[in-house]
Amino acid sequence: MTRRHPGGRRGALAAAALTTALAALATGCGSAESPDGPERPAQAGKPEATDSGAKTSDRARTPEGTLLVTDFGADTVTFVDPDEGPVDSVKVGTAPYGLAVGEDGRAWVATAEGVAVVDTERRRLLDVVRYETGNLGPATYGEYRGGGMGIALAPDGDHVYVGVNVPGDDGTVEAVDTRTLKVTGTAETGRRPFDVDVSRDGSEVYATGHDGFDVTVVRAASMEKSRRIEVAPYGTEGGLGSWLKPHYAAVRPSDGRLLLPFEGERLVVVDPRTGKSRIERMTANTHQHGATVTEDGTLLAVGTGPIDPATDEGPSLTVRSPDGKEKVIPLDGPHETAEVSEDGRTAYVTGGFTRDGYWDGITVVDLDSGDTRRLPAGRRPLGIAVL
Repeated sequence: MTRRHPGGRRGALAAAALTTALAALATGCGSAESPDGPERPAQAGKPEATDSGAKTSDRARTPEGTLLVTDFGADTVTFVDPDEGPVDSVKVGTAPYGLAVGEDGRAWVATAEGVAVVDTERRRLLDVVRYETGNLGPATYGEYRGGGMGIALAPDGDHVYVGVNVPGDDGTVEAVDTRTLKVTGTAETGRRPFDVDVSRDGSEVYATGHDGFDVTVVRAASMEKSRRIEVAPYGTEGGLGSWLKPHYAAVRPSDGRLLLPFEGERLVVVDPRTGKSRIERMTANTHQHGATVTEDGTLLAVGTGPIDPATDEGPSLTVRSPDGKEKVIPLDGPHETAEVSEDGRTAYVTGGFTRDGYWDGITVVDLDSGDTRRLPAGRRPLGIAVL
């Protein structure tokens, strides 16, 4: 999922407002995941260390509250006015997936070719850090493409950690020094590291291996693999063809446990220090992907739609309070990840989706009323941040 460097007033405001919104609301993978077919890449090509056309001195600074999305169906990130839609784009590299934004305004974008560094204030590409992991194949598009997937910043902002998919093999997580822009360490992970998270104290990195049914724990200081934790509440039957695999995780602020939603039915709560987990009931009954958590512990989980249309529910956004109460807000069509506005009253849910059925926009969700509206946003928007 997308992450902003923690700290500042954004987290506190969002948590307080979302708690109020939840109080108001309270009143009211079975068959194989096949590779994507040919995509229609827009502006495919190698990234260039330039902005998208205007000179830096000509650019007004990006307004606070602007959305930034990765265009998984192109080679750009798009800046989106939350009321009007796209306002600008910057080339970053083929099929950008996850992103993380630091307090210094730099965005770190996981592409098929490397980690792109973007100045979000001036909207220009600063650099691209190439992966050290080998056997990634050609830079291409689609769910199974090699290269970067999940990405997260350390709490101190000194390193960014990116999960790298190696087609047909176990993945890796690479550490990039944010000052020198050099890869400083690599550790092996499970297959297809959909998501990467960092512990609250910055001592551990967690890579969620979608096709490995696992979370890999890595010591941040040494970049050594510490342990593998199996996360398979439905078992591992079906292997690579199973739908019932982990996708995204969120680190709960109160105790550092990992929250992984499955199928709108089960929330796996993992203690990464011990490897032990427990399962809590969820209520959406839909295939779930993106997960994010606010500072007060409210979990937002994105439902992509039914595995079996005869028995399962459609796409949705689950808003789950720390005490386990849930509000399920229906969405129109599949979505992938979500982010929350600074005031905590609005969620932005990307329509990119890693599988077929994606669309080129964002659903804007009013968390007080549950009302939704669609907003155009780039090409197959996947990762998202609020600037």
